[in-house]
Amino acid sequence: MQPGFALVEAGFTRSKNTANILMKNFVDFLLGSLLYWAIGFGLMFGVGGFVGAPHFFDLSFYSGSLPTEGFLIFQTVFCATAATIVSGAMAERTKFSMYIVYTIFISAVIYPVSGHWTWGGGWLMNGAADSFMMTTFGATFHDFAGSTIVHSVGGWIALVGAAILGPRLGKYGKDGKSKAIPGHSLTIAALGVFILWFGWFGFNPGSQLAAATETDRVAISHVFLTTNLAACAGGVFSLLLSWVKYSKPSLSLTLNGILAGLVGITAGCDLVSPLSAVIIGAICGVVMIYSVEFIEKVLKIDDPVGASSVHGVCGFLGTVMTGLFAAEGGLFFGGGTSLLLAQLFGAVLIGVWAAGMGFILFKVLDKVHGLRVTARIEEEGLDIYEHGESAYN
Repeated sequence: MQPGFALVEAGFTRSKNTANILMKNFVDFLLGSLLYWAIGFGLMFGVGGFVGAPHFFDLSFYSGSLPTEGFLIFQTVFCATAATIVSGAMAERTKFSMYIVYTIFISAVIYPVSGHWTWGGGWLMNGAADSFMMTTFGATFHDFAGSTIVHSVGGWIALVGAAILGPRLGKYGKDGKSKAIPGHSLTIAALGVFILWFGWFGFNPGSQLAAATETDRVAISHVFLTTNLAACAGGVFSLLLSWVKYSKPSLSLTLNGILAGLVGITAGCDLVSPLSAVIIGAICGVVMIYSVEFIEKVLKIDDPVGASSVHGVCGFLGTVMTGLFAAEGGLFFGGGTSLLLAQLFGAVLIGVWAAGMGFILFKVLDKVHGLRVTARIEEEGLDIYEHGESAYN
């Protein structure tokens, strides 16, 4: 997943900032792995209410069906993904030092806390008859592989960060209209999407967490199929819509449409039928294009790679649509509104948590040290000024 994100972000941004983009994607995984092992894993999976009890550098507290160290590594990748989503939306004008600070907080605090509410056995997924979710909605929140828990968390933090940071120089004219700032290599971006697509087959089917029985293998096979179909539908429908809207089939929008389909299906890939997966992917591919336009032209928020639309909006949308299309419990399949309301509640709550914590974090950093590089550094490129080297010589 990490090289996929690195290449997508690098390709969608300008060549003068490529080394900076690549460095940030390495840092996400370097620091994220260390911090999640040392702090985040305990906060996420330790015993507790709002957050798990910390177990600094100690994994002995965890006991599950999988080897603890293997489970830690698997969960580390999800944590790193949530953090790295933010880098694309805030690309080309963020101080590297401030990037390090906020990726530390995302990896060590923001992601593990909401992760504890869900995958950590917390109250959103507590299925006991007297639990809050069961007594309130009659169903628990369901997010199989992270549409909300991973992608929306990163997407909403990214949106808030980009808003506070402000648009890139030259993005908006004096008349307030947005101007396109093309990335330097759609070839690199396309390769990144292929790698992410492949990585998603570890992300989603791997979340079954077992392959020992025939039931497990059938479940994994189903998740492989729904994941791939949603990606294809997202790509096809974003291609068609861009062709209709802009008179040309856009490669960049098609690439993001594929990712939108993947993000959208990730919550319910285990529960929905292949046909429902196609519908979810298609809806996400279409909504993504309108979301990119709305965020850029109406909200005036500059997100160079469309991360907030792909991960934030489509992560939220896919989570809610699980409540509609789940073969068991979904509204469209006779399950009533219980699962739908639980999905809506969980997705909204986690979104508010991520955006709220992101707002506090970015505002404090901006006041204390400033998030943004100077105009001269932004114009000439972050590579030389921030890292003393260039990706292209």
